[in-house]
Amino acid sequence: MSETDPRKNVRDWATGEEPATGPQLSYPRTPAREAGEEVPENLTKADASRMIDRLQQASPRTKETGPGGGEAT
Repeated sequence: MSETDPRKNVRDWATGEEPATGPQLSYPRTPAREAGEEVPENLTKADASRMIDRLQQASPRTKETGPGGGEAT
């Protein structure tokens, strides 16, 4: 991440160990189900964020595409 990128590493979150919010628990349910996983109810905010990122990277629907619209290699 660059200095202009506002995203923080989840390890640096002051609230990362707090319980995940409702949206953080509900958002990954569909991609988790597609991956054969369950979303634990006791996730922290940081754990939920990491799970969302991991599921998005693994899902064929959300994989980033490279220039020209094809899959990145």
